[in-house]
Amino acid sequence: MRKVILSFALMLFTTISFGQKDMANKPQVQLIRNATLVIEYSGKKILVDPMLSPKGAIESWAGIQTNPTVELKVPIKDIVKSLDLVLVTHTHDDHFDKVASKTLDKSIALIHQPADKAFFEKERFTNGTALQSSMLWNGINIHRIEAEHGSGEVLKLMGKTSGFVLEAKNQPTIYIVGDAIWTDAIKENIRKFNPDYIIVNSGGAAIKGYENTPIIMDEAQTMALIAESGNAKVIAVHMDALDHCRTTRKSLSQKAAELNIGKDKLIIPQDGAVISL
Repeated sequence: MRKVILSFALMLFTTISFGQKDMANKPQVQLIRNATLVIEYSGKKILVDPMLSPKGAIESWAGIQTNPTVELKVPIKDIVKSLDLVLVTHTHDDHFDKVASKTLDKSIALIHQPADKAFFEKERFTNGTALQSSMLWNGINIHRIEAEHGSGEVLKLMGKTSGFVLEAKNQPTIYIVGDAIWTDAIKENIRKFNPDYIIVNSGGAAIKGYENTPIIMDEAQTMALIAESGNAKVIAVHMDALDHCRTTRKSLSQKAAELNIGKDKLIIPQDGAVISL
């Protein structure tokens, strides 16, 4: 009888341990604030576009109030704990700020666009990769995608920015669009990679003097992306955290409701929220 009990206990322990390991490897996205994300993917913890400054520590970009306009809801120590990789779409302060540079281990694996190579060398990061196109990192295919951070003269002012696509065995494909307006190139990327999830920066931001030229997608452009998104679920972020972002979670939700786009298609997370993929 004792052998039967011990055998059952061992089987139960093995089942629980396997279940915990399986749960740990399940992919998820956590919105930290603005465009800062923590992605659990293929057993790795990936930090995207860290803006870790306290409320009001960065200058105003619209003459309304200093940025960010809200505090972090997740402690910085939890954000950076056990990190495997940092992805940076570009180095504007709302995507990589001074606090992030001071906080992150300088030897952390960091993937960025070639245009930011000198920046990260100056900040003394020793394990940075200026990704031209694609690479395999720990079983994850990472593709860098060119993006357009505005149009016309504004595009010249805003400089280079990128997005990333993550692909791995038994994992959903994720397209992180980055700071970008809606273009035919993004439509082509969706068709090429056929993502399961598209993370889009939907804040409708604009800079002073060019208020009629959005530098990231607004309500209308996000709806255009959704119309071309195929079977992908769209996760909209980059809202309610900066003074030059005019699209809000509320206005985006209202536009989606007008077009009968449900929450099963468009996910608009609150700061700190975790989305299981």
